[in-house]
Amino acid sequence: MDKSNGCSFSSIFSIAVFSSAIFVVSLILVRLLYVLYRSSRPLSKRASKPVSTLIILGSGGHTAEMLNLLVVLQKDRFNPRFYIAAATDNMSLQKAQLLENSLAAENATRVTDTAQFMKIYRSREVGQSYITSVWTTLVAMILCNGPGTCIPLCAIAFIFKVLGIRWSLIFYVESIARVRRLSLSGLLLYKLRMADQLFVQWPQLQRQYPRATYVGRLM
Repeated sequence: MDKSNGCSFSSIFSIAVFSSAIFVVSLILVRLLYVLYRSSRPLSKRASKPVSTLIILGSGGHTAEMLNLLVVLQKDRFNPRFYIAAATDNMSLQKAQLLENSLAAENATRVTDTAQFMKIYRSREVGQSYITSVWTTLVAMILCNGPGTCIPLCAIAFIFKVLGIRWSLIFYVESIARVRRLSLSGLLLYKLRMADQLFVQWPQLQRQYPRATYVGRLM
C-alpha cells in the first residue's frame, strides 16, 4: 500500500471534518446574531390567537407580585397557562391553584382546561427535569420575576431559539423591591440578552440599565 496515498486521504478527511465544524459553528453564530437582533426589536405584532404561557413562581414576595400581575392579565390571550415552582416551595403552586380555581368558577370552566401546575426538583436529575418541563410546556412565552429557578428555564428557551427548535418570548418583570440595582436573575438576563423585554418599576433603575423598559408600579 502506498503510504503517501494513505496520508493524503487522512489529510483530506481531516480538512473535511474541520471545514464541516467551521461551517456548523458559523451557522450557529449567524443564528445567534439573528436571535439577538430580533429579540432587541420592539414587539409590535399582536398575537392573533391565545399564547401558551409558562409562569415561573418564586417563594414569598416573588409569588405575591406575580399573582398580583396575573390578576390583571388578559386570561383569554395568555392561555393555557403553565405554572412552575421549586419542589421546596410548598405555597406558591397552592396560591396559583386558588387563583385558577376562582377564574374557572367565574367562567364556568375546568381548571384543567386552562392551567397546569408542575414542580422542578432540586436533585441530581435537575437537568432532565428542566428540559422535560420546557419541552412539554414551552410554546410561546415565559413570564418570570426573579426566582433563581427561572434562569435555567430561560437559558434553555434561549438555546432552543438559537438552534431553531422553538421560538418563544421571555418577559422578565423586576421586583418592585429592586430600586437601584437589578436582582441577580435580572442582571443575568439583561447582560446575556436572553430576555426579549425586561421591565422595571423604578425610573432610576431604567436609567442605569437603558435597555430595560420602565413601566411604573405594576402592583
